[in-house]
Amino acid sequence: MQPYKAVLFDLDGTLINTLEDLAAASNYALAAYGYPPRPVEDFKMLAGNGVAVMLERAMPAGEATAERVAGLKEKFLEYYGVHYADKTRPYPGVPELLRTLKEKGYKRAVVTNKVEEMAKVILNKLYPDCFDLIMGQRDGVPTKPDPTLAHMAMDQLGVKPEECVFMGDSGVDVQTAVNSGALPVGVLWGFREEKELRENGAKRIIRQAHELLDILEEA
Repeated sequence: MQPYKAVLFDLDGTLINTLEDLAAASNYALAAYGYPPRPVEDFKMLAGNGVAVMLERAMPAGEATAERVAGLKEKFLEYYGVHYADKTRPYPGVPELLRTLKEKGYKRAVVTNKVEEMAKVILNKLYPDCFDLIMGQRDGVPTKPDPTLAHMAMDQLGVKPEECVFMGDSGVDVQTAVNSGALPVGVLWGFREEKELRENGAKRIIRQAHELLDILEEA
């Protein structure tokens, strides 16, 4: 078997627990348009496909228009740009995993549907010097589960798809892994359930961050 050389990570729900800050920023935007707030737990299912889709899902049925979603996104970013780390924290065991991967020589990249500039701000604060590459939502590039961002990351890291593990907490992440040719690894400490991960093609499921090392060492 080809040994793995790189790990591609989702961000929200995989590396960091952003749920409360995403909810706060979304509810700030919803309130600005007179819409009711959504409970924090709702955002486990609303998040995952980028800010615009999350806000569209959070709006009352029948209210979404392109203009309103764009306005909500502007309000969201206005708030989130200041409050992105009020309650956001790394998940237990993940910082230690990243240090070990770095020591063992694995290449490490983030592939997220979060706006790239914001992803870099958050990661530079919570995970400084942990990643070789951070790829986020950018104009003109399709978002996950399209594999374009993952393939761009692989090209820049100098690795082949079969040399990569893609680790994430949602069906979107697993689909991205499958579409990109990487090994799909689902994590159970994030926003979604095991059933969703398996239904979307997860080959391995882990409950604690250090379990990824066992998968890498099997190759």
